[in-house]
Amino acid sequence: MQKILSGTIVLDLTRFFSGPQATLFLAGMGAQVVKIDDPATGDPTAFSPPYAGPGGVSFQRTSDADMGLAYLKRARGKQSVMLDLKSDAGREVFLRMAAGADVVIDNFSAGVADRLGVGYDALAAVNPGIVYCSLTGYGSTGSDRHLKAYDLMVQAAVGLMSVTGEAGGPPVKTGSPLSDAIAGVFAASGILAALLHRQRTGCGQAVDISMADCLFSLMFDEPFDCYEQLGLPQRQGSRIMRFSPFNVYRSRDGWVVLGAATAADWTALLGAMDRRDLADDTRMNDLGWRIAHNAQVDAIVSAWTEARATLDIVQALHAAKVPCSPVRSIDEVMQWRQLRERGMVVPVHNPMTGTDMAASAPGFPIKFSAGQAGYDAPAPLPGAHTQEILETLAGLSPQRIEELAARGVVRCAPQAAELQHKSG
Repeated sequence: MQKILSGTIVLDLTRFFSGPQATLFLAGMGAQVVKIDDPATGDPTAFSPPYAGPGGVSFQRTSDADMGLAYLKRARGKQSVMLDLKSDAGREVFLRMAAGADVVIDNFSAGVADRLGVGYDALAAVNPGIVYCSLTGYGSTGSDRHLKAYDLMVQAAVGLMSVTGEAGGPPVKTGSPLSDAIAGVFAASGILAALLHRQRTGCGQAVDISMADCLFSLMFDEPFDCYEQLGLPQRQGSRIMRFSPFNVYRSRDGWVVLGAATAADWTALLGAMDRRDLADDTRMNDLGWRIAHNAQVDAIVSAWTEARATLDIVQALHAAKVPCSPVRSIDEVMQWRQLRERGMVVPVHNPMTGTDMAASAPGFPIKFSAGQAGYDAPAPLPGAHTQEILETLAGLSPQRIEELAARGVVRCAPQAAELQHKSG
């Protein structure tokens, strides 16, 4: 069964997380994703800690076969080419590749691609149908477009840290780098939309993705700008201020989350807690009152959960059809049957050893009824596809490739000893 993006060629100039996340999804849907890295430096995550190798996962390389765990996760299903875009010859080769490609994506700082001569205008001149996606911290326009940003800065800049954590506590970032991950998903979506537009009109276009825009667009569904008028603290902990109860509660042996988003949920929860005495309490049955007096509601729920084991709570609430979940540790998540049945926990493979590592990666999250999806190959050795891609996509002869390799413009095969020395 063919994958949805089979035959689509993506030239990937991205590094670290947000861009590689976008191209990872495109690879999972069948696109031929060609990673392009500088021969002198390579992918910064390929040989950076934490490492995964024959000796396990560690912060220090214990063997020549150790590779960066982030790279092994993010480069799955991709091909690797080492090409110096800063050189005239390398730029010429890249333009030849772009002439036959469908998509180019970068996460350089704003303006860098244009300075290198590989921005949208330069590529559109050789391929009017190209879809060019630029993924930056704050976008390609606006007064702050040139500011350097990582996930932590973006979470702070759009206010997510100011509303994360407990009331009265310090600002806290989310446990995972959400702005990177979310921007990668938006970039993949924007690229898919642009490809559909090209199919309908024949026209390529530039897609401008800002990490700040993407994160803000998702968090600001919540009316944070109205909290002061509503008498609410900005930090609500695990609550959602529209519902009550809706929180995390201590159990006898752990933690559980539960929530009543509808009147039916509240009635069912009262039944499960054997608190039918509250069913006729007009205040308790008024959602607005419960939200305004959430501490009283949480006290009632906590008194019930703290006396019971997590499994007993979950079983009782599932039987009553009240939304709930145990708060699983990561070890427990790795064993959760639901994720494993849907292929969402897969082993990480190291191409230098040819074996699976003592680490896992996420499977492809979108399931199609009429098409396959997933990562057909592990992360490649850096430069493993340079010869093949430059011959097929750039139309270079083996002699020309050999000449460029001698000049350091390309690197045609991984040189593990050199890469180990650079990472040391």
